[in-house]
Amino acid sequence: MDWNKQLTDQLEFHWNVQARPRLDGLTDDEYFWEPVPDAWTIRKDNSIDWQYPAPEPTPVTTIAWRMAHIIVGVLNMRTASHFGGPPADHATWQYAMTADEALQQLDDAYEAWMAGARKADLSLAVGPAEGPFAEEPMATLVLHINREVIHHLAEIALLRDLYLREG
Repeated sequence: MDWNKQLTDQLEFHWNVQARPRLDGLTDDEYFWEPVPDAWTIRKDNSIDWQYPAPEPTPVTTIAWRMAHIIVGVLNMRTASHFGGPPADHATWQYAMTADEALQQLDDAYEAWMAGARKADLSLAVGPAEGPFAEEPMATLVLHINREVIHHLAEIALLRDLYLREG
C-alpha cells in the first residue's frame, strides 16, 4: 500500500472538491471583515494579532487571520522544517494585504507542503522542529496538518457564509 498517497489523497480531495472552490471570488472586504468587535486580524503594518497563551475567551478571527495561520504556521513553517522549503515565521512573514495575494500564498503553501508530503518517509521521527512531538513519526504530522487545514478552511467557509448574510 502507498501510504503517502493515502494520506495526501485525504487533503487533496478536500482541497479540490470542497475547500479551494469555496474560496473563489474572495474579496478584500470579506478577507478583512471583522465579524465581531476586536476580532484578531492582519494589520496594515504587516503585523498579526497574537498572544500566547491566548486570552479567554479566545478571540474570533478574520478570514485574513485564519489564512495567515494556515499559510505560515500550518504549511510553510512545516515545509521549511521538514522538506527544505524557504524559512517562514510569523515575525518576518510578509502577510497578504489583498485577498488575491492571500489566495496565491495559500495555493503556493499547499503545493509546497503536498510535494514534500507525497515523498516523505512517513516512519521517520519529525525531530526537534515539532517540539514535544519530536519522536512522533512523519505520518502523525501529515495527519495533523490534514486536520488543521480542513478545520480552518471550513471555518473560513463559514465566515464567508456569514459575511454574505451580514452585507
